[in-house]
Amino acid sequence: MKVVEKVGKTIDEAIELGLQEFGVLRDEVMIEVLEEPSKGLFGLIGSRPARVKLTLKDNPVRRTDNLLKSIFQAMEIPVDMEIQEKDQVLQVSLQGPDLGVLIGRRGETLDALQYLVNLAINKNQEQKRKVILDVEGYRQRRVETLQKLAMRLADKAKQRGRSVVLEPMNSQERRIIHTALQGRDDIYTFSEGEEPFRKIIISPKK
Repeated sequence: MKVVEKVGKTIDEAIELGLQEFGVLRDEVMIEVLEEPSKGLFGLIGSRPARVKLTLKDNPVRRTDNLLKSIFQAMEIPVDMEIQEKDQVLQVSLQGPDLGVLIGRRGETLDALQYLVNLAINKNQEQKRKVILDVEGYRQRRVETLQKLAMRLADKAKQRGRSVVLEPMNSQERRIIHTALQGRDDIYTFSEGEEPFRKIIISPKK
């Protein structure tokens, strides 16, 4: 937790100096007045400035922003970032040139980074936040790709009359496949195997 003490001729001046150092607005800090200003005798002798202590309030958006910026700076990758918070979920949209390195094969690098960010910003926090990272709309494109794949392989299983085994997927992607096919009455899906090699099987109904 970041704390700073500032002095000024008035309480407001001391507070403003602290806000400038943090680079935040007044409602983002807790303020404690340590000493009231005093003019002293005849306004000269024994005068005392105001002294305040400012403490940054917990802000998961700021913690996420600072963490990701430090990661991207270390990787020397220019990234524009937008973070939106809704219902204790932080949606992080990343934009920039050549960000394929952040996605990796089938999104594995992006998922790994997302996992680490979630661990870091929720460490020692009473109120947890879920962080979802996305690179230039990749996740929605991946959902659409998996939905089309599910339909194509379901048709294949029905036409051939035997099961089709998909490659191993993480739990989130398996859920997309199951959801895409749950309305069909000619096939059924199930998962088998252990993580991280767990995979979906699409089977025709007899």
